[in-house]
Amino acid sequence: MSVRRNTAAIMQASRQRIAFTLLETLVVLGIIVLLASMLLPGLSSARAQAKSVVCRSNISQVMHAVRYYVDDFGGVYCPGASKMLANLDRWHGQRDKSSDVFDSTRGPLIKYLGPEAKIRHCPAFPAEEIALSSGGFERGNGGYGYNNAFIGVQTRQFASGEYEIINDRAGTVADWVARPAETIIFTDAAFAATQLIEYSFAEPRFHPQWPAFRADPSIHFRHRLMANVGWCDGHVDSHQQTLTWSSGMYKADPRRLHIGWFDHVDNNSLFDLE
Repeated sequence: MSVRRNTAAIMQASRQRIAFTLLETLVVLGIIVLLASMLLPGLSSARAQAKSVVCRSNISQVMHAVRYYVDDFGGVYCPGASKMLANLDRWHGQRDKSSDVFDSTRGPLIKYLGPEAKIRHCPAFPAEEIALSSGGFERGNGGYGYNNAFIGVQTRQFASGEYEIINDRAGTVADWVARPAETIIFTDAAFAATQLIEYSFAEPRFHPQWPAFRADPSIHFRHRLMANVGWCDGHVDSHQQTLTWSSGMYKADPRRLHIGWFDHVDNNSLFDLE
């Protein structure tokens, strides 16, 4: 009888120890979940900041490539879309047919882009995912847009304020940029078409040829509602969206996709040469 009582006492003590161990485990798990909920937002923010830093470095690299191009081509910027009506050339690549994807290994900046000879993609831009559904409208641009309206072409302005393209096979003359530190050359870019798609131009607020008409935006505020911007003097910074707009020609909503413009001056002064 004594043996039975002792055995029962041991089993009871064992069950108590197991129950206590399970309770401890639940408490520890609760603490881990609490700590994770506190740390994850900070980790997410750190990852987003790291992607933005890499993106800024990418834009800087492309701007250096453009600068080397300018030096080699007599002080003239790279064209943004040479022979635009043919639709076979971009600053980031070329193609043989308008139905093809642009081949970035044939772009005019290739030999200036270092050992990899390619434009590095913004890590916050889902280029591969977008290409699967869009067919790769302008793959190879890295998620960046060029100020083609003023930098990627040569224009003349009429007294009425309208611009006329006089040459799209060469960019503007570098010396014509009166305010290099205040003139955009590259930005994070995308376009709200039927969905978010790749787009290789940073569009100004108004069409230079028709200054009374607002353009559809393409600056993409993808870095926690900020966009990285490269300027003609070579510096890169970040800006918050202040305006968006849609002409109604496209299905997707640029506001929902964080596409618009920055700054509160509602004109083309951040894009034009004067």
